[in-house]
Amino acid sequence: MTIQESITKKLNDAFSPEHLEVVNESFMHNVPEGSESHFKVVIVCDDFKGKMLIARHRLVNKVLEDELKKERSDGGIHALSLHTMTMGEWFEKGKAPDSPECLGGGKA
Repeated sequence: MTIQESITKKLNDAFSPEHLEVVNESFMHNVPEGSESHFKVVIVCDDFKGKMLIARHRLVNKVLEDELKKERSDGGIHALSLHTMTMGEWFEKGKAPDSPECLGGGKA
């Protein structure tokens, strides 16, 4: 199972979200081809109702605790962009923002 598949399964199991996107954005960074180290997660779930953004992120980080603890070379996540929304917020915004271009790691 890939890291992307593992993240997707864990978040689906923990939250049963209305909408979930787990995007491997490693190709946008200075990493070897085929890397799984940079991810964007868009998760829409009413479990987030009434919770501040930091609390939402902590909930997701707790579910992905093992992946976040590992070293990147050992299958861990180097960067995780989280977009946590309720259904109402999702309908209001329509989508998560695009990720910025990578300027670090020798690409600048």
